[in-house]
Amino acid sequence: MISSIMTKLTFNKPFTQQEPIPEAGIERAVEVMRCGRLHRYNVVEGETAEAALLESEFADYMGQQYCLACASGGYALHIALKAAGLQAGEAVLTNAFTLAPVPGAINNAGGVPVLVEIDQNYCVDLHHLEQMMQESGARFFMISHMRGHIADMDAVVTLCDKYNVTLIEDCAHTMGAFWKGQRSGTFGKIACFSTQTYKHLNSGEGGFLTTDDADIMARAVMHSGSYMLFERHDAAPDPSIFADIKLDTPNYSGRMDNLRAAILRAQLPLLDENCRRWNDRYQALEQSLSRNSDIQLSHRPEAETYVGSSLQFRVEALAEQNIETFVQNCASRGVELKWFGGKQPHGFTSRYDSWRYLNNQQHLPKTLAILTTTFDLRIPLTFEIEDMKVIGEIISDEVSELVTI
Repeated sequence: MISSIMTKLTFNKPFTQQEPIPEAGIERAVEVMRCGRLHRYNVVEGETAEAALLESEFADYMGQQYCLACASGGYALHIALKAAGLQAGEAVLTNAFTLAPVPGAINNAGGVPVLVEIDQNYCVDLHHLEQMMQESGARFFMISHMRGHIADMDAVVTLCDKYNVTLIEDCAHTMGAFWKGQRSGTFGKIACFSTQTYKHLNSGEGGFLTTDDADIMARAVMHSGSYMLFERHDAAPDPSIFADIKLDTPNYSGRMDNLRAAILRAQLPLLDENCRRWNDRYQALEQSLSRNSDIQLSHRPEAETYVGSSLQFRVEALAEQNIETFVQNCASRGVELKWFGGKQPHGFTSRYDSWRYLNNQQHLPKTLAILTTTFDLRIPLTFEIEDMKVIGEIISDEVSELVTI
């Protein structure tokens, strides 16, 4: 007799496998390695470094004047705050549903993270944001477009203008996304992006800082470790802007190297098509999950042009004692879910109250209630449309089995 578990549908593709680097990127990376000039300022006469070329190309992609290639997205967030004028001990607002590098960057820059509630769609709660702007007196709001969910950016900008708050966008999950036709990353004073392996461009580690503010970019370039070689940055302000800044700005050494830049340059022309491919897979999974009334999906407003490289859902009818069983049951059938409601951090996933170094006593009941039954899964481009339907069916089966218990 065949056991019931053997009759269940299973999935057997890894959730952490990425597509290969394009051949053009591999070839150029090999050329960089053969010449040995990996450091961005190590060039021969008449040569423009790969990192400088990448910065110009990404600035063009974003439609912004300036771009800095960094060692990581978290480093970009850190020097964004420093370049914008954050002083030690100042409050910095950020939404409570984010990944640990965001409050970590605030802490690294000398700031004090002040957390803001989220709403049912995983975006910052605008009413609580205004309340915290009033109570904290913060001069900075680092909005995290967590997992690709974009808040009402018109309303966010209006609040920042009203309270004279500098907006810095963490676009690690929204590279290639839009709000009302305007690129995510162009609403604030500064935007930061990640090119870590699980983001929309893959260099293992890496990031970008973009802005139209010449003084901010000059400080960011100096922070990144340009020494006095800032003239080798093509997507940077005129050298005259650096006259005093070069003497007043500390070097934090977080440059991107030419090897990673070469890998990224080959991927950038493919980004928009890859965004479309992610959305095809996201929508197939969303459609599959929507057939189960016990699964709550977020509402994606028409104004938002998202990039569906991951999907989040809630199962509010799932008893707390069954949550870990649900995750384990899905894993046994090959579907890797992350649970954002766990009290203890696990892998890349952590809840705001596990960041004890923040040393604040903020209680955010709305965020806790939402995260308690929030699950998350990556959507790799190595998956096909049919794979998403299988994944959706497995999740739905396991939800139905446990909700009825």
